[in-house]
Amino acid sequence: MAPVVGIVANPVSARDIRRVVANATSLQIADRANILLRVLAALHACGVRDVLMMPENGGIRAHVERGLMRARGNGASRGEDIYPALHTVSMPVTGTVADTHRATAEMRRAGVSALVVLGGDGTHRAVAAECGTVPIAGISTGTNNAFPEHREPTITGLATGLVVTGRVPPHIAFAANKRIDVSLAGGATGTTVTEMALVDVALVTERYIGARALWRTENFRELYVTFADPEVIGMSAIAGLLEPVGRDESGGLMVRLSPDGTSRKGITTLNAPIAPGMMARVGVTDWRRMPAGVAFVPEVTAGSVALDGERELSFTERDRLSLMLRDDAFRTVNVAAVMRHAGQNRLLTGTPVPVAADF
Repeated sequence: MAPVVGIVANPVSARDIRRVVANATSLQIADRANILLRVLAALHACGVRDVLMMPENGGIRAHVERGLMRARGNGASRGEDIYPALHTVSMPVTGTVADTHRATAEMRRAGVSALVVLGGDGTHRAVAAECGTVPIAGISTGTNNAFPEHREPTITGLATGLVVTGRVPPHIAFAANKRIDVSLAGGATGTTVTEMALVDVALVTERYIGARALWRTENFRELYVTFADPEVIGMSAIAGLLEPVGRDESGGLMVRLSPDGTSRKGITTLNAPIAPGMMARVGVTDWRRMPAGVAFVPEVTAGSVALDGERELSFTERDRLSLMLRDDAFRTVNVAAVMRHAGQNRLLTGTPVPVAADF
């Protein structure tokens, strides 16, 4: 069967309170559509003829379809078609994260070979929760884009196209990714809620969910990260500036934070970029490695749980909270490795690589 690529494009990513308190970029709908057109052109160049897209009411699809119509008009006289056919998942649109969950699950059942995702950490977390073994190719269009790597979308589209058409061996095509599973057992209700994070879990003293986005550092108490990268923005940056942990390393890092960022005995004061253009002084009491497969029970007894930068759960002294990091939880397209392989083997030239002389 010819490969089909799924597309999840979040029309409302990068629209939280950090738009106001930080100097973050806000992509317009037309910008997101242009990103998709670049991806679609690259997929078509690799031989992908059909894509399946999540429906939305934000206007991305309408802009993309206008671009497709213009391209067909311009290329009709030459018999050219530079884009795949665009199909939409048949489902109701709620305008919430439930759309991402359902669309991803439907695409997985439809047998897509890969999922191209436009969004921030939250969007990618929703896709990873439903994608199963289908690999993700992430494109940064959110606020704190720690998980999706920053690169030109055309290259992401090329790498995805090369992978789904079987021109790159699996051990090069895919990268394994970690996640943190969060379990909250309600002492009053007797029910257990499970969630996950791709990058970080932060425990804060605020018990209300409120505006969801996490940015007031005086409330931070504990931080758990799958990787600690000093080049990213957000909670992972705090850990990365203490002890870097790579995406491809087993395990992560746990950090305990003090109530304020003032310097005193036993406190390490860190100046960290917690949002675009927003530097914050964070007090750190200690940090340690977080091995995979080991359950961690936080010291914080009440507050709320932020997953990948957004508060999702609240808990009290009667509840039991535990966290566990998992290695090899899901797959992504290894864009850098794929494009390196494509260059070394001239995959986009149609000319085989010469066999080296044996001296």
